Amino acid sequence: MNELDKIAPVVESAGVEKEESMEQKNIHALDKDGLIAELKAILADNRMEAHKEVTALKQAFFSIKTKENLDQLNAFIDEGNDPAAFSSAVDEKENEFKTLYTEFKEKRAAYLLADEKMREENLAKKNEILARLSAITDDIDKVNVNFPEFQQLQQDFKAIKEIPAAAEAEIWKKFQGVTELFYDNLKMNKELRDLDFKKNLELKRQLLEDAKKLAEHEDPIAAFRLLQNIHDSWRNIGPVAKDLRASLWEEFKEASAVVNRRHQDYFEKRKAAEQANEEAKTKLCEEVEAIDLSSLKTFAEWNSMTEKVIEIQKRWRQLGFASKKANVQLYSRFREDCDRFFNSKTEYFQKTKGELASNLEKKIALCEKAEALKKTDDIKKATAEVVRLQAEWKKIGSVPRKNSDEVWNRFQSACNYFFEARKKQEAARREEETANLEKKRAIIEELKALPKDGDRKEVIGKVKELQAAWQAAGFVPFKHKDKIYAEYRAICDELYGAFESREKRARMNNFQERVATMKGEGQNLGRERDRLMRVVEAKKNEMKTIENNMGFFNIKSSAGNSMLKEMERKINRLKEEIDQVQEKIAILDAGEK
Repeated sequence: MNELDKIAPVVESAGVEKEESMEQKNIHALDKDGLIAELKAILADNRMEAHKEVTALKQAFFSIKTKENLDQLNAFIDEGNDPAAFSSAVDEKENEFKTLYTEFKEKRAAYLLADEKMREENLAKKNEILARLSAITDDIDKVNVNFPEFQQLQQDFKAIKEIPAAAEAEIWKKFQGVTELFYDNLKMNKELRDLDFKKNLELKRQLLEDAKKLAEHEDPIAAFRLLQNIHDSWRNIGPVAKDLRASLWEEFKEASAVVNRRHQDYFEKRKAAEQANEEAKTKLCEEVEAIDLSSLKTFAEWNSMTEKVIEIQKRWRQLGFASKKANVQLYSRFREDCDRFFNSKTEYFQKTKGELASNLEKKIALCEKAEALKKTDDIKKATAEVVRLQAEWKKIGSVPRKNSDEVWNRFQSACNYFFEARKKQEAARREEETANLEKKRAIIEELKALPKDGDRKEVIGKVKELQAAWQAAGFVPFKHKDKIYAEYRAICDELYGAFESREKRARMNNFQERVATMKGEGQNLGRERDRLMRVVEAKKNEMKTIENNMGFFNIKSSAGNSMLKEMERKINRLKEEIDQVQEKIAILDAGEK
């Protein structure tokens, strides 16, 4: 690896330094006049390369301006004024600085275009020299004759300074390569080469010492900048003896690494501090943004929250700078958040006074409506209306504090009148339902006592009487309704089922006797079978129609649920009837065998 390969990282580091460093002046000690004077001086000297310094001047100027604005705002608040009414005074110095800054930007844009064109032209010139150096290097037979021209071309190459940064490392790598090839491989005069190597060695050793001293430099940024100058000088010095190249470069690289690490550590610490400030300022922005303005319903709540916002502003002023880009954005965000809060506060204070008076009128009207309901005899209907008035009351906002207790007590007194009356009605209703429950339990006990093997007409007649008594008994407590009805339904189904089972067995015995008679008389059993099959098909169609209709009912309503249960009972009855007919078909099939 040659020296240019090794020096490439240093060249790249220099590029980074050009982006990060600026002229080290104590600009933060200057006032606005001093900062304006510095910017004027840069424009007067036409120093368009001082853009980092100009950016630092701008940051320092608006840092002062920001502090002035915050101080004016705090003084305005301390005097008892509404923060929302604050407006900063016109600053002619700010306008002057902005005008100068705009002039610098326009001139720098033109400067950069011209500089870029000059660098491209220099690159073309260096490439032409490299082409000629390569041609001389390749012409081994005329090395002695061409040596003076080679030296002159080297000087011409070094005299051309500025080229595009992206091409710098590669162009120097080519130059160093062709130079080393000229000295090493073309058998040049050894004494002349050794003399040149010796001179280059002395120069590079001096640069090495200078680089080592930079490790003790008090300013890591200035040390880094000086190191880049040393690297530029190192590259402009020719090669040294081949056996010294690697060790000399390694020693120089180690000395450079110390300076580079100090420079990197400085920016990492500064970046960490800026990052911490950015995070802290972001959290302060989020604290203000997290305030739920819609939840602030009273003057006291707004005033309490105002104290918190002013405390957040105080904490903001105590923080240092974030990164340049983030600092501007965060300040704009924070200022916008605070402005939104104070503007909303002003709007609330103006609007609320009118709303409080309007709300008081609305609540007084509700009191009058509730009091007028005392004339009605329908307590249930009146109570429902009172509940509606209560819901309407909740939707109305606050009233002036001096009227709050009075209007509330008036409304509450009117509402309680109906709730007490309704409570008395409810107590009477519960007593009646409890009595009905006892009646229905007695009916169930009577149903359970009926014989399942007695005379059908007598037993079923008694069941119907008890069912009529059940219907007449009225409502029972809601929590017992389903359980008592299920018990009642079960015993009724059990009684009816017992008699239906006996009748079913009798009907089947009669049908079997009839089939035997038909068979004995030689009648065609198939005709009866076809009739029964048609009966099965008709009942299946009826069952399918009921199942389809069930899909149209809303089972969430009580009426829909009741009809649904009735349809389910019809389906179960049809299934039983189909089973009975199919059993008759099976008897016919057995009779034909």
